Amino acid sequence: MTDQVINTSSTNSGSAKLVYILYLASIVFGITGLIGLIMAYINKGDAPEWLKTHYRYQIRTFWIGFFYFFIGAITSLILIGYIILLFTVIWLIVRCIKGMKALDQQQAHPNPTGWFF
Repeated sequence: MTDQVINTSSTNSGSAKLVYILYLASIVFGITGLIGLIMAYINKGDAPEWLKTHYRYQIRTFWIGFFYFFIGAITSLILIGYIILLFTVIWLIVRCIKGMKALDQQQAHPNPTGWFF
């Protein structure tokens, strides 16, 4: 019985890790971020409480990143947008790495509702 609980937790954790990987892949292949978002929305309901914080963090990462990207794309006409787009890529990488680190330690994300890192 204990093994089954551990395996279920590990499987859920694997799905959350896959979402982080899909987000990182979206830097090159944009559509993978949308796939990761859908996975996060689907898996957050059945997850244990500590894992729900990761899914919440991932969902917010997508939408906030989308907002930053949108602002960067619009302002790229006046050149500052390229700096915003670069910041968005760095921001996404840092958030995903921090999230995967907490996930590997099977800990709840410390600040799933934050806007920055």
